[in-house]
Amino acid sequence: MSAREFIRSEVDHEKFKEELEAGTEKLRELDLIRSLGYETNDGKLNGLPFALKDAICSKDDPTYAGSKILEGYKPPFDSTVARRIKEKGGAIFAKTHQDEFGFGTASITCAFGTPKNPWDEERCCGGSSGGAAGLTAALDLPHISLGESTGGSISEPAAFSGVVGLTPTYGVVSRYGLINFANSLDKIGPMARNVGDVALGLEVISGKDKKDQTTVESEGNYTEVLNKDISGMKIGLPKQYFDIAEEGVSEAVMEAVDVMEDLGAEVKKVELEMTEAALPTYYIIAPSEASTNLAKYCGMRYGMEEEPEGDFRKYFSKIRGEGFGEEAKRRVMLGTYTRMAGYRDKYYLKALKVRRKIINDFKKAFKEVDVLAAPTAPMVAPKIKEVKKMDPVELYKLDKLTAPVNLAGMPQLNVPCGFHNDMPVGLHLLGDHFDEKKILKAGHSYEKKRGELDYPEV
Repeated sequence: MSAREFIRSEVDHEKFKEELEAGTEKLRELDLIRSLGYETNDGKLNGLPFALKDAICSKDDPTYAGSKILEGYKPPFDSTVARRIKEKGGAIFAKTHQDEFGFGTASITCAFGTPKNPWDEERCCGGSSGGAAGLTAALDLPHISLGESTGGSISEPAAFSGVVGLTPTYGVVSRYGLINFANSLDKIGPMARNVGDVALGLEVISGKDKKDQTTVESEGNYTEVLNKDISGMKIGLPKQYFDIAEEGVSEAVMEAVDVMEDLGAEVKKVELEMTEAALPTYYIIAPSEASTNLAKYCGMRYGMEEEPEGDFRKYFSKIRGEGFGEEAKRRVMLGTYTRMAGYRDKYYLKALKVRRKIINDFKKAFKEVDVLAAPTAPMVAPKIKEVKKMDPVELYKLDKLTAPVNLAGMPQLNVPCGFHNDMPVGLHLLGDHFDEKKILKAGHSYEKKRGELDYPEV
């Protein structure tokens, strides 16, 4: 296995290889991995390599969102995050495998291959940003990967792959140039081998953008909090999250919580009563938005196309039937159904009301604590052959611990915290809206005490 397995082969060309080699040669000397907040005297990133999830556009680089229907598409523009990386002197060197349009929890719906977990090649990397997480674990040199999360697609693959993954508050990072899954849920965020590097990644890509009116001003220097202690920080343990997780996973997370308590944090149990309602709510709202976003893929503007035959209905149906995978078709049909006349009030509008209750549930908890700590996923990375045997509902249940906070639009940080069945376990640190600095401080304090992970050689 090599790091190349997590990268789409079409974009692993000479340009990217040259950028990667040039950037990493300088960075190896500066030892970025052991520094906090890498920056040269001129404020540039000096060739720091970035890998982008396949749904994040970069000018003239093939960008397919894991789907056959977009094969051959080369954006004529940069996404805002790609532009900011380049302006800061970073080098974009790869596009990573993902579930088709983000529809999945194990990266098995990608039309271009399923990435294998570096810790165990029989297991998945998680999804939908599985390629980004797997690359981060496999590539033993300074770099940052950008993933995208709708229902947990940064945190869950980060947990399965044993890396750090940060999903920011909705609006902190621009979505301009992202091939959308669900507009009210999508968030771009960084992945790396340590908390300091994801803090740096957030500094590079965050901030207000006139091309995305949902964005807000950046909170500034996210790396400045990393050396501050967590004495007196109040950490809440949501009972419902620990009840859902496997015993070995919960035990590993509790050991991490004990470390933070030894560092001076105050720990208390809290209730998140809307937890069980989150998953069905998510799987009404997200497909509803996805079905509208996918309507534009019809074989006329970009990506897959053929010689038109018959009327437009016949042509569109043929292209969409051949170009979309099984899971994409399932979500289009589900989302279209929940928005139909006669069902919109019964399902979609009711789900929006429940979403508000889920947000209020978190807000209530954050009146008592600064940060919530929980398992990121209910289990460790499953085997690929087991995932392929699961029915859709079983797969959707892998999102039970990440869907609630994604619906709320709040920040979340996965930090590796131990092992269960010889596979990485993730500690999930959740914050109130725009409290990225709190979870970064908590995560870094734990990480310093834990020490560096011994990643497998690949």
